[in-house]
Amino acid sequence: MKTTRVVGAMGLVLAGALVSTSIAAQQSGVHRTDLQRHELSIPGWQVVQARVDIDPGMVAPGHRHPGAEVVYVLEGSLEYHLEGNPPVTLKTGDVLFIPAGVAHSAKNVGRDNGTELATYIVETGKPLIEVIK
Repeated sequence: MKTTRVVGAMGLVLAGALVSTSIAAQQSGVHRTDLQRHELSIPGWQVVQARVDIDPGMVAPGHRHPGAEVVYVLEGSLEYHLEGNPPVTLKTGDVLFIPAGVAHSAKNVGRDNGTELATYIVETGKPLIEVIK
């Protein structure tokens, strides 16, 4: 009986932490939905696809990935800042290649939702995102 209570209490604590994390992410104005993750035929590498929605005027802060990112803008106008390059604004249907390890950020410069399909080719086992402070 005690084991059941302890496990139940741990479950409630974990659920609370997940809800808090979800609320914090939603308040930031950047919403990420992982769509798929698969190991590649190249040992030690995987592909990850995610939908990233950025609210009007909001910024996905500076970060980098342990591999390349291929961006396809699904809707809106997004301004990308890649380390060592001038900013570039992409609109629906535009694409962008971000080399491995290059620091970058994205800002929704439109009045409506900005959405990208992000495809990452990254090293397996490494954190997908390294936030730059």
